[in-house]
Amino acid sequence: MTTNRRLTGFKPSGDLHLGNLLSAIQPMVRDQYTTDSTVFLADLHALAPGQPVPGRATVRETTLRQATVLLAAGVDPDRTLFYAQSQVPDHAELHHLLARTTSRGRTRPQAADILLHDAAEVPAGADQRQHVALTRDIASRFNRRYGSTFVLPSVVTPPVAARVLDLADPTVKMGRPASPGVIGLLDPPELVIHTIEQAMTEEDGPIGYDPAARPGVSNLLEILAACVGGAPATVGADLRGHAELRRVTAEAVLGLLRPVRARHATLARDPGYVRRLLADGAERARGRTAETVFRVKRAIGLLT
Repeated sequence: MTTNRRLTGFKPSGDLHLGNLLSAIQPMVRDQYTTDSTVFLADLHALAPGQPVPGRATVRETTLRQATVLLAAGVDPDRTLFYAQSQVPDHAELHHLLARTTSRGRTRPQAADILLHDAAEVPAGADQRQHVALTRDIASRFNRRYGSTFVLPSVVTPPVAARVLDLADPTVKMGRPASPGVIGLLDPPELVIHTIEQAMTEEDGPIGYDPAARPGVSNLLEILAACVGGAPATVGADLRGHAELRRVTAEAVLGLLRPVRARHATLARDPGYVRRLLADGAERARGRTAETVFRVKRAIGLLT
């Protein structure tokens, strides 16, 4: 078993946004040259029971669109194992094996996704920690019962912007469909500027980082710090008023998104290239994940 792997998954149920970029994509891109990294698109999780044919087609299109955006944002398929979940059947098989060998009602598909790759580190925000904790519990109980089989995963979080909030409602995480407070990674510059100009902030008092008392201002400071480097508590020290905070934050976000949009425009002209990359990644993944499934089957006493 390898114990230094990092796993990141994205569910293609909508377009990637600024919160995804700052909290998950950027840290993964930065660390892919120093860690054994895997990024997969969880397209099986994006399917809903009874979903009509147009809905299934939308999942396929969204999967390819997310893959293209991730490549544009810096995912390097030469350094990162990059594929779509549905192209690696071991995801489904391991989930079935865990469902048959762990307590009823405790197994979740995410557990199989993580354990399949012997991932020691899983980037996750506060709202996703419970999934990793449950996976760790499942792996621990399996290891106690059948012998050392799985690596126990741990959560890792970026030091800044681990949970980017909705700009229109900074009491919830960014990502709600059709919210006016979400910045899509491919949004045109004028829309990005408008969204930040309309961001909800606490207009009374100075600019200060206090997530509990001033979530709107603090959210902008988190975003600004993640874009330019530095700490949210100090990055706005020289700013004079909320209008300047919005302007500077908008400039920083535009600077961050500009190269992503440019690379995406190039990649989108050749969708066959993205499909080939995913297919190549899936083939590489199957070589790795088959070893995990074999190890699990052997541990629980099945023919191998």
